[in-house]
Amino acid sequence: MTDFLWPIRVYYEDTDAAGVVYYANYLKFMERARTEFVRSLGFEQDKLREQEGVVFVVRNVSLQLHQPARFNDELEVVSTIQKLARTNMIFKQVIHRVAESKSLCEAEIQVVSLDAEKWKPRAIPPAILQAIK
Repeated sequence: MTDFLWPIRVYYEDTDAAGVVYYANYLKFMERARTEFVRSLGFEQDKLREQEGVVFVVRNVSLQLHQPARFNDELEVVSTIQKLARTNMIFKQVIHRVAESKSLCEAEIQVVSLDAEKWKPRAIPPAILQAIK
């Protein structure tokens, strides 16, 4: 599976009193990148809920911060699916400054496919599995 790259710019609202990106915002950047990854495959989250009756939710996150990002930095989120199973997938996501190759932050995020009505694990729709492979 190939890497998916998504650019992000740090806005003032993303920073804390010390002038660096507030740690929770890295998770927001990663969420946006995963959403854009699914969109790049031809699927919209709202349509998946309406038409397939499925939603994707984060079940587990392991986040490591290495260096801070600052206001106006141009960042890139690199998303890779490390593991793909029947009802879940594990993403590795790395954020770095565009001008550098050094990782600022990285995470392993487990995303689970759930039945939108019952909130129970449900198989990832075959069309999505096929698009990922």
